[in-house]
Formats: sequence, C-alpha cells, structure tokens
Amino acid sequence: MTIREPVLTTVAIVELRPTQITVGMREVLAKRKRWRETAGKKGGQFLGKHMIPVVLGPRHRPYVVDHHHLARALHDEGVKDVAVTLISNLSGLDRDAFWTVMDNKNWMHPYDADGRRRHYDDIPKSVTGLIDDPFRSLAGELRRAGGFAKDTTPFSEFLWADFLRRHLKRKAVQRDFDHAIEQALALAKSAEANYLPGWCGPVPEE
Repeated sequence: MTIREPVLTTVAIVELRPTQITVGMREVLAKRKRWRETAGKKGGQFLGKHMIPVVLGPRHRPYVVDHHHLARALHDEGVKDVAVTLISNLSGLDRDAFWTVMDNKNWMHPYDADGRRRHYDDIPKSVTGLIDDPFRSLAGELRRAGGFAKDTTPFSEFLWADFLRRHLKRKAVQRDFDHAIEQALALAKSAEANYLPGWCGPVPEE
C-alpha cells in the first residue's frame, strides 16, 4: 500500500479573509517576536506546524477560522504565504447563507472593540484591517498567568475579554497593563466568573 504525503496548500496572507473584527495587538507583537527568534533556522518548520485553518466561502475565498493573531503577525513580519488546512468547503453558498452557517457553527466572531455585535459586513476583508481590542490582549495574558485554563470553547478568550471589559476601564488597561493583570487575576478567581470557559474557581481555604 502506498502511503501518500498530505497535500500542503499555501495561500497568500493578503488573500485570507478574517471571521472576526478584532485582535489583541499585544498578542500580535508577542507572536512577531517569536517569529523573529525562529525564522532564521526553523522558519519553515514553524510554518509547517502552524497551519491556518480556513473555510472556503463564496468565490472560493479562504476565510480564517483560527490563528488570526498569527496570520497578522506573519504579515507584519513580511511573510507572504502561509500553509492552510481546509476545514469546510462552503463555496457553493451565497453570501447570506454562508455567514448564517459560519455563525451557527461558531466559526465567526463579529464583535467590535467595545464588545458589540456587528453585521458581517463590518468584518475586515483582510487581516491587515483587524483592529486592536486591549481586553483581548489582557485575556490572553491572563490565561498565560494561570487565570483560567485553556479551553476548546470557540473564541473563549473573547468571552473572557468581554467579562474583563465589564469590570475594568480601557484607559486603565492601556495605561498600566501589569496592574490590570493583577486585577484580572483577582476577578478570574471570583465566583462572578464561574460561567466562563476554563474557570479555575477560587482557591478553597485550608
């Protein structure tokens, strides 16, 4: 029996269509730094292990359903093409039907930097159009600090970002990120956050 190697498909990053409006730019900057540290000797290996999952939409356009931060970071570092893995082919659907399916499968997150749901027309046409949500950066750093566990729930960090947005002021996060992390850690352990994915709960007293 012949064992076939998987077909590697590459796509120009500028052709990738986002399925969300925002990213955490601190997350993007961190991924840019990591890429610069690995690009010289292991850049190809890194890209091979971090394929971008896409859904084919109308006109066979590739829509990103995860790794928006990575795609934006690679673009900003001058990378032209990335490897992608096809999740689903919805290219036969018209535009409205396509977005309805994407919405129902939790393959899109059309919320702006204020946490408000927007029409799919407001989703950028390119990863270069993604805008910064500082609370998404805060949520990502909170998870790395042990504030909550990694979870398979789609857009779980955005759910945490929305929770933090309701308790902290944007200017405070932008002015003193380290202090905001301390506040976020306290909030993450509160019972008020127990509905969120990956919630670790308060530490019981001995």
